[in-house]
Amino acid sequence: MTATADAAAVPAPRVRERAAGAGAAGRLRALDGLRLLAALMVAGYHYGGRGGQIADAWGASPRQLFPAAAPWLAYGCLGVQIFFVISGFVICLSAEGRSVRAFAASRAARLYPAYWVALVLVAVAARAVPVSDFLVNLTMLQQPLGAERVLGVCWTLWAELRFYVLFALCVVLPGGGRRRTLLFCAGWMLAAVLADAADPGGKGFLAQALMPQYAPFFIGGIGLYLVHRDRRDRLAWAVALAGWLLGQHYAVAGLWHAPDPRFFSYRSAVVIIAVVTAGFAAVALVALGRLGGGLGRLGGGLGRLGGGLGGRAGWPGWRWLTLAGALTYPFYLVHEHLGWLVIAALHRRAGLPPGAVFALTVAAILALAWAVHRGVERPLGPRLRKALGTPPS
Repeated sequence: MTATADAAAVPAPRVRERAAGAGAAGRLRALDGLRLLAALMVAGYHYGGRGGQIADAWGASPRQLFPAAAPWLAYGCLGVQIFFVISGFVICLSAEGRSVRAFAASRAARLYPAYWVALVLVAVAARAVPVSDFLVNLTMLQQPLGAERVLGVCWTLWAELRFYVLFALCVVLPGGGRRRTLLFCAGWMLAAVLADAADPGGKGFLAQALMPQYAPFFIGGIGLYLVHRDRRDRLAWAVALAGWLLGQHYAVAGLWHAPDPRFFSYRSAVVIIAVVTAGFAAVALVALGRLGGGLGRLGGGLGRLGGGLGGRAGWPGWRWLTLAGALTYPFYLVHEHLGWLVIAALHRRAGLPPGAVFALTVAAILALAWAVHRGVERPLGPRLRKALGTPPS
Protein backbone atom coordinates (compact mmCIF):
# COMPACT_ATOMS: atom_id res chain seq x y z
CA MET A 1 0.00 0.00 0.00
CA THR A 2 1.45 3.36 -0.99
CA ALA A 3 1.76 6.38 1.25
CA THR A 4 -1.00 8.05 -0.74
CA ALA A 5 -3.32 5.13 -0.11
CA ASP A 6 -2.40 5.13 3.56
CA ALA A 7 -3.35 8.78 3.86
CA ALA A 8 -6.71 8.00 2.29
CA ALA A 9 -7.54 5.31 4.81
CA VAL A 10 -10.23 7.54 6.29
CA PRO A 11 -12.49 10.07 4.62
CA ALA A 12 -10.85 13.27 3.49
CA PRO A 13 -12.71 16.49 4.31
CA ARG A 14 -14.70 18.01 1.50
CA VAL A 15 -14.33 21.45 3.02
CA ARG A 16 -11.62 23.03 5.11
CA GLU A 17 -12.02 22.27 8.80
CA ARG A 18 -13.23 25.19 10.83
CA ALA A 19 -10.33 25.03 13.25
CA ALA A 20 -6.98 23.38 13.50
CA GLY A 21 -4.26 22.64 15.98
CA ALA A 22 -4.98 22.83 19.69
CA GLY A 23 -8.46 24.24 19.23
CA ALA A 24 -9.68 21.35 17.10
CA ALA A 25 -7.94 18.84 19.34
CA GLY A 26 -9.57 20.49 22.34
CA ARG A 27 -13.03 19.99 20.94
CA LEU A 28 -12.32 16.30 20.38
CA ARG A 29 -11.01 15.92 23.92
CA ALA A 30 -14.62 16.23 24.97
CA LEU A 31 -14.93 12.62 23.81
CA ASP A 32 -12.63 11.69 26.70
CA GLY A 33 -15.10 13.21 29.13
CA LEU A 34 -17.94 11.30 27.48
CA ARG A 35 -15.95 8.07 27.73
CA LEU A 36 -15.51 8.45 31.46
CA LEU A 37 -19.17 9.37 31.88
CA ALA A 38 -20.17 6.19 30.04
CA ALA A 39 -17.81 4.13 32.21
CA LEU A 40 -19.29 5.66 35.35
CA MET A 41 -22.76 4.79 34.07
CA VAL A 42 -21.72 1.16 33.73
CA ALA A 43 -20.11 1.22 37.17
CA GLY A 44 -23.31 2.63 38.65
CA TYR A 45 -25.20 -0.25 37.07
CA HIS A 46 -22.78 -2.85 38.44
CA TYR A 47 -22.70 -1.32 41.92
CA GLY A 48 -26.36 -0.46 42.44
CA GLY A 49 -28.51 -1.12 39.40
CA ARG A 50 -28.64 -4.91 39.26
CA GLY A 51 -29.01 -7.96 41.45
CA GLY A 52 -26.94 -11.14 41.58
CA GLN A 53 -23.39 -10.98 42.90
CA ILE A 54 -23.63 -7.32 43.86
CA ALA A 55 -26.20 -8.25 46.50
CA ASP A 56 -23.60 -10.61 47.99
CA ALA A 57 -21.07 -7.76 48.12
CA TRP A 58 -23.49 -5.39 49.83
CA GLY A 59 -25.06 -8.06 52.00
CA ALA A 60 -28.47 -6.87 50.80
CA SER A 61 -30.21 -5.97 47.57
CA PRO A 62 -29.27 -2.53 46.19
CA ARG A 63 -33.01 -1.91 45.88
CA GLN A 64 -33.15 -1.86 49.68
CA LEU A 65 -30.00 0.21 50.11
CA PHE A 66 -30.72 2.71 47.29
CA PRO A 67 -34.51 2.64 46.84
CA ALA A 68 -34.60 5.94 44.95
CA ALA A 69 -31.39 5.53 42.92
CA ALA A 70 -31.46 1.83 42.01
CA PRO A 71 -34.22 2.13 39.37
CA TRP A 72 -32.20 4.84 37.61
CA LEU A 73 -28.85 3.08 38.01
CA ALA A 74 -30.42 0.16 36.13
CA TYR A 75 -30.16 2.27 32.97
CA GLY A 76 -26.39 2.54 33.42
CA CYS A 77 -25.82 -0.55 31.29
CA LEU A 78 -26.61 1.70 28.30
CA GLY A 79 -23.20 3.25 28.84
CA VAL A 80 -21.92 0.35 26.70
CA GLN A 81 -23.99 1.50 23.72
CA ILE A 82 -22.65 5.01 24.17
CA PHE A 83 -19.13 3.53 24.21
CA PHE A 84 -19.84 1.93 20.86
CA VAL A 85 -20.98 5.22 19.34
CA ILE A 86 -17.79 6.90 20.58
CA SER A 87 -15.75 3.97 19.27
CA GLY A 88 -17.23 4.37 15.79
CA PHE A 89 -16.17 8.01 15.83
CA VAL A 90 -12.71 7.42 17.28
CA ILE A 91 -11.81 4.48 15.06
CA CYS A 92 -11.75 6.82 12.07
CA LEU A 93 -9.28 9.04 13.89
CA SER A 94 -7.18 5.99 14.82
CA ALA A 95 -7.04 4.85 11.19
CA GLU A 96 -6.16 8.22 9.72
CA GLY A 97 -2.97 8.06 7.66
CA ARG A 98 -2.22 4.48 8.73
CA SER A 99 -1.70 1.24 6.89
CA VAL A 100 -3.52 -1.88 8.01
CA ARG A 101 -0.40 -3.00 9.85
CA ALA A 102 -0.04 0.29 11.69
CA PHE A 103 -3.77 0.36 12.45
CA ALA A 104 -3.66 -3.17 13.90
CA ALA A 105 -0.57 -2.37 15.94
CA SER A 106 -2.13 0.78 17.39
CA ARG A 107 -5.27 -1.12 18.40
CA ALA A 108 -3.30 -3.98 19.96
CA ALA A 109 -1.07 -1.58 21.88
CA ARG A 110 -4.13 0.28 23.11
CA LEU A 111 -6.13 -2.75 24.21
CA TYR A 112 -3.84 -5.49 25.45
CA PRO A 113 -1.37 -4.15 28.09
CA ALA A 114 -4.01 -2.89 30.53
CA TYR A 115 -6.23 -5.87 29.70
CA TRP A 116 -3.53 -8.39 30.60
CA VAL A 117 -2.85 -6.65 33.92
CA ALA A 118 -6.58 -6.50 34.68
CA LEU A 119 -6.84 -10.24 34.02
CA VAL A 120 -4.10 -10.96 36.54
CA LEU A 121 -5.49 -8.60 39.18
CA VAL A 122 -9.04 -9.92 38.94
CA ALA A 123 -7.99 -13.59 38.69
CA VAL A 124 -5.79 -13.31 41.80
CA ALA A 125 -8.08 -11.15 43.91
CA ALA A 126 -11.61 -11.99 42.94
CA ARG A 127 -12.27 -14.58 40.26
CA ALA A 128 -10.32 -17.83 40.05
CA VAL A 129 -10.75 -19.72 36.77
CA PRO A 130 -9.16 -22.89 35.35
CA VAL A 131 -5.63 -22.30 34.08
CA SER A 132 -6.55 -23.26 30.52
CA ASP A 133 -9.44 -20.79 30.48
CA PHE A 134 -7.22 -18.05 31.91
CA LEU A 135 -4.69 -18.59 29.12
CA VAL A 136 -7.45 -18.36 26.52
CA ASN A 137 -8.57 -15.09 28.13
CA LEU A 138 -5.18 -13.62 27.28
CA THR A 139 -6.18 -13.68 23.60
CA MET A 140 -9.52 -11.87 24.13
CA LEU A 141 -11.19 -14.72 22.21
CA GLN A 142 -12.61 -16.52 25.23
CA GLN A 143 -16.23 -15.72 24.47
CA PRO A 144 -16.53 -17.36 21.03
CA LEU A 145 -14.50 -20.33 22.31
CA GLY A 146 -16.78 -20.82 25.32
CA ALA A 147 -14.02 -20.45 27.92
CA GLU A 148 -14.89 -19.05 31.33
CA ARG A 149 -14.45 -15.29 31.38
CA VAL A 150 -12.22 -13.63 33.95
CA LEU A 151 -13.61 -10.15 33.34
CA GLY A 152 -17.37 -9.81 33.21
CA VAL A 153 -17.08 -6.81 30.89
CA CYS A 154 -14.88 -8.54 28.31
CA TRP A 155 -17.87 -9.33 26.07
CA THR A 156 -17.79 -5.69 24.95
CA LEU A 157 -14.14 -6.08 23.94
CA TRP A 158 -15.11 -9.01 21.72
CA ALA A 159 -17.62 -6.72 20.01
CA GLU A 160 -14.93 -4.06 19.59
CA LEU A 161 -12.50 -6.57 18.07
CA ARG A 162 -15.05 -7.65 15.48
CA PHE A 163 -15.71 -4.02 14.60
CA TYR A 164 -11.99 -3.32 14.17
CA VAL A 165 -11.61 -6.30 11.83
CA LEU A 166 -14.60 -5.26 9.71
CA PHE A 167 -13.36 -1.67 9.49
CA ALA A 168 -9.80 -2.71 8.65
CA LEU A 169 -10.87 -5.13 5.92
CA CYS A 170 -13.57 -2.97 4.34
CA VAL A 171 -12.21 0.57 4.77
CA VAL A 172 -8.52 0.73 5.68
CA LEU A 173 -7.22 -2.08 3.47
CA PRO A 174 -8.89 -0.96 0.19
CA GLY A 175 -7.64 2.61 0.64
CA GLY A 176 -10.61 4.23 2.30
CA GLY A 177 -12.10 7.55 1.38
CA ARG A 178 -15.47 9.07 2.15
CA ARG A 179 -17.34 7.12 -0.51
CA ARG A 180 -15.97 3.75 0.60
CA THR A 181 -16.70 4.56 4.23
CA LEU A 182 -20.31 5.44 3.41
CA LEU A 183 -20.68 2.25 1.37
CA PHE A 184 -19.24 0.27 4.27
CA CYS A 185 -21.77 1.77 6.66
CA ALA A 186 -24.70 1.17 4.33
CA GLY A 187 -23.58 -2.36 3.44
CA TRP A 188 -22.91 -3.34 7.04
CA MET A 189 -26.24 -2.00 8.23
CA LEU A 190 -28.25 -3.79 5.54
CA ALA A 191 -26.29 -7.03 5.94
CA ALA A 192 -26.70 -6.92 9.74
CA VAL A 193 -30.46 -6.47 9.45
CA LEU A 194 -30.69 -9.37 6.99
CA ALA A 195 -28.52 -11.55 9.25
CA ASP A 196 -30.81 -10.75 12.17
CA ALA A 197 -33.89 -11.61 10.14
CA ALA A 198 -32.38 -14.90 8.96
CA ASP A 199 -31.00 -15.86 12.39
CA PRO A 200 -33.05 -14.23 15.19
CA GLY A 201 -31.17 -16.19 17.84
CA GLY A 202 -27.86 -14.73 16.68
CA LYS A 203 -25.94 -18.03 16.80
CA GLY A 204 -24.96 -18.30 13.13
CA PHE A 205 -21.74 -17.09 11.55
CA LEU A 206 -23.22 -14.00 9.87
CA ALA A 207 -25.00 -12.80 12.99
CA GLN A 208 -21.85 -13.31 15.03
CA ALA A 209 -19.68 -11.50 12.49
CA LEU A 210 -22.06 -8.63 11.72
CA MET A 211 -23.41 -8.02 15.27
CA PRO A 212 -26.90 -6.71 14.37
CA GLN A 213 -27.62 -5.52 17.92
CA TYR A 214 -24.44 -3.42 18.15
CA ALA A 215 -23.71 -2.47 14.54
CA PRO A 216 -26.03 0.60 14.51
CA PHE A 217 -24.07 2.22 17.32
CA PHE A 218 -20.68 1.78 15.65
CA ILE A 219 -22.15 2.89 12.32
CA GLY A 220 -23.80 5.94 13.88
CA GLY A 221 -20.45 6.95 15.38
CA ILE A 222 -18.76 6.67 11.98
CA GLY A 223 -21.50 8.83 10.48
CA LEU A 224 -20.92 11.47 13.15
CA TYR A 225 -17.19 11.43 12.39
CA LEU A 226 -18.04 12.21 8.77
CA VAL A 227 -20.24 15.02 10.05
CA HIS A 228 -17.25 16.30 12.03
CA ARG A 229 -15.28 16.44 8.79
CA ASP A 230 -18.08 18.23 6.96
CA ARG A 231 -21.23 19.24 8.78
CA ARG A 232 -22.96 19.80 5.41
CA ASP A 233 -22.55 16.14 4.42
CA ARG A 234 -26.17 15.00 4.16
CA LEU A 235 -25.28 11.36 3.60
CA ALA A 236 -23.21 11.38 6.79
CA TRP A 237 -26.17 12.79 8.69
CA ALA A 238 -28.35 10.07 7.14
CA VAL A 239 -25.94 7.37 8.34
CA ALA A 240 -25.92 8.81 11.86
CA LEU A 241 -29.72 9.08 11.87
CA ALA A 242 -30.12 5.49 10.66
CA GLY A 243 -27.72 4.33 13.38
CA TRP A 244 -29.82 6.06 16.02
CA LEU A 245 -33.11 4.73 14.69
CA LEU A 246 -31.92 1.12 14.60
CA GLY A 247 -29.86 1.50 17.75
CA GLN A 248 -32.80 2.55 19.89
CA HIS A 249 -34.76 -0.41 18.50
CA TYR A 250 -32.13 -2.92 19.56
CA ALA A 251 -31.63 -1.22 22.94
CA VAL A 252 -35.36 -1.43 23.70
CA ALA A 253 -35.56 -5.00 22.40
CA GLY A 254 -32.67 -6.05 24.62
CA LEU A 255 -33.54 -4.21 27.83
CA TRP A 256 -37.29 -3.69 27.96
CA HIS A 257 -39.70 -6.18 29.46
CA ALA A 258 -43.22 -6.00 30.79
CA PRO A 259 -43.47 -5.08 34.49
CA ASP A 260 -42.61 -8.21 36.42
CA PRO A 261 -41.63 -8.48 40.11
CA ARG A 262 -39.22 -11.31 39.28
CA PHE A 263 -36.86 -8.81 37.64
CA PHE A 264 -34.54 -6.57 39.63
CA SER A 265 -35.90 -3.47 37.94
CA TYR A 266 -38.29 -2.30 35.29
CA ARG A 267 -36.86 -0.12 32.53
CA SER A 268 -39.20 2.18 30.64
CA ALA A 269 -38.90 2.02 26.85
CA VAL A 270 -39.20 5.81 26.75
CA VAL A 271 -36.25 6.27 29.11
CA ILE A 272 -34.16 3.72 27.20
CA ILE A 273 -34.78 5.68 24.00
CA ALA A 274 -33.98 8.93 25.82
CA VAL A 275 -30.63 7.63 27.10
CA VAL A 276 -29.63 6.30 23.66
CA THR A 277 -30.68 9.61 22.11
CA ALA A 278 -28.66 11.56 24.65
CA GLY A 279 -25.58 9.48 23.83
CA PHE A 280 -25.90 10.10 20.10
CA ALA A 281 -26.65 13.79 20.71
CA ALA A 282 -23.59 14.24 22.93
CA VAL A 283 -21.28 12.75 20.29
CA ALA A 284 -23.01 14.88 17.64
CA LEU A 285 -22.31 18.00 19.69
CA VAL A 286 -18.65 17.00 19.85
CA ALA A 287 -18.66 16.46 16.09
CA LEU A 288 -20.03 19.95 15.59
CA GLY A 289 -17.59 21.50 18.08
CA ARG A 290 -20.39 22.52 20.44
CA LEU A 291 -19.57 20.42 23.52
CA GLY A 292 -15.83 20.74 23.99
CA GLY A 293 -15.83 24.44 24.80
CA GLY A 294 -18.29 24.02 27.66
CA LEU A 295 -16.37 21.12 29.17
CA GLY A 296 -13.11 23.00 28.83
CA ARG A 297 -14.60 26.02 30.59
CA LEU A 298 -15.83 23.69 33.34
CA GLY A 299 -12.28 22.41 33.78
CA GLY A 300 -10.97 25.99 33.85
CA GLY A 301 -13.57 26.89 36.45
CA LEU A 302 -12.54 23.96 38.61
CA GLY A 303 -8.93 25.06 38.26
CA ARG A 304 -9.75 28.61 39.40
CA LEU A 305 -11.71 27.16 42.32
CA GLY A 306 -8.71 25.01 43.21
CA GLY A 307 -6.50 28.08 43.13
CA GLY A 308 -8.88 29.95 45.40
CA LEU A 309 -8.82 27.05 47.87
CA GLY A 310 -5.05 26.98 47.99
CA GLY A 311 -4.45 24.76 44.97
CA ARG A 312 -2.69 25.70 41.80
CA ALA A 313 -4.62 28.27 39.84
CA GLY A 314 -4.77 28.38 36.08
CA TRP A 315 -5.28 24.65 35.66
CA PRO A 316 -5.73 24.14 31.91
CA GLY A 317 -9.35 23.56 31.02
CA TRP A 318 -8.62 20.48 28.95
CA ARG A 319 -6.33 18.66 31.36
CA TRP A 320 -9.09 16.97 33.29
CA LEU A 321 -10.63 15.70 30.06
CA THR A 322 -7.33 14.17 28.95
CA LEU A 323 -6.94 12.50 32.34
CA ALA A 324 -10.54 11.27 32.16
CA GLY A 325 -9.85 9.62 28.83
CA ALA A 326 -6.67 8.00 30.13
CA LEU A 327 -8.45 6.50 33.15
CA THR A 328 -11.53 5.24 31.35
CA TYR A 329 -10.26 1.98 29.84
CA PRO A 330 -8.40 0.60 32.89
CA PHE A 331 -11.28 1.75 35.12
CA TYR A 332 -13.76 -0.09 32.93
CA LEU A 333 -11.68 -3.27 32.96
CA VAL A 334 -11.28 -3.60 36.74
CA HIS A 335 -14.29 -1.81 38.18
CA GLU A 336 -16.73 -4.72 38.38
CA HIS A 337 -15.16 -7.57 40.34
CA LEU A 338 -12.59 -5.51 42.24
CA GLY A 339 -15.25 -2.92 43.01
CA TRP A 340 -17.38 -5.60 44.62
CA LEU A 341 -14.45 -6.53 46.86
CA VAL A 342 -14.07 -2.92 47.95
CA ILE A 343 -17.82 -2.65 48.61
CA ALA A 344 -17.78 -5.78 50.77
CA ALA A 345 -14.76 -4.56 52.73
CA LEU A 346 -16.13 -1.07 53.38
CA HIS A 347 -19.78 -1.90 53.97
CA ARG A 348 -20.00 -5.37 55.43
CA ARG A 349 -16.73 -5.35 57.36
CA ALA A 350 -16.04 -1.68 58.15
CA GLY A 351 -19.72 -0.79 58.52
CA LEU A 352 -19.63 2.42 56.46
CA PRO A 353 -22.96 3.74 55.16
CA PRO A 354 -23.96 2.73 51.61
CA GLY A 355 -23.67 6.22 50.06
CA ALA A 356 -20.14 6.71 51.37
CA VAL A 357 -19.16 3.20 50.28
CA PHE A 358 -20.44 3.84 46.77
CA ALA A 359 -18.41 7.04 46.42
CA LEU A 360 -15.27 5.60 48.04
CA THR A 361 -15.42 2.54 45.79
CA VAL A 362 -15.55 4.65 42.65
CA ALA A 363 -12.66 6.76 43.96
CA ALA A 364 -10.59 3.67 44.83
CA ILE A 365 -11.08 2.08 41.42
CA LEU A 366 -10.24 5.37 39.70
CA ALA A 367 -7.01 5.47 41.73
CA LEU A 368 -6.21 1.92 40.65
CA ALA A 369 -6.98 2.86 37.05
CA TRP A 370 -4.52 5.76 37.32
CA ALA A 371 -1.84 3.37 38.60
CA VAL A 372 -2.48 0.94 35.71
CA HIS A 373 -2.35 3.80 33.22
CA ARG A 374 0.90 5.26 34.57
CA GLY A 375 2.62 1.99 35.40
CA VAL A 376 1.44 -0.21 32.52
CA GLU A 377 -0.18 1.58 29.59
CA ARG A 378 2.25 4.47 29.25
CA PRO A 379 5.46 2.42 29.26
CA LEU A 380 4.23 -0.79 27.61
CA GLY A 381 1.88 0.55 24.94
CA PRO A 382 4.63 2.19 22.84
CA ARG A 383 6.90 -0.82 23.34
CA LEU A 384 4.25 -3.22 22.10
CA ARG A 385 3.55 -1.01 19.10
CA LYS A 386 7.28 -0.94 18.32
CA ALA A 387 7.54 -4.71 18.77
CA LEU A 388 4.77 -5.12 16.21
CA GLY A 389 6.85 -3.14 13.75
CA THR A 390 5.24 0.28 14.07
CA PRO A 391 7.09 3.27 15.57
CA PRO A 392 5.24 4.87 18.53
CA SER A 393 3.16 7.86 17.49
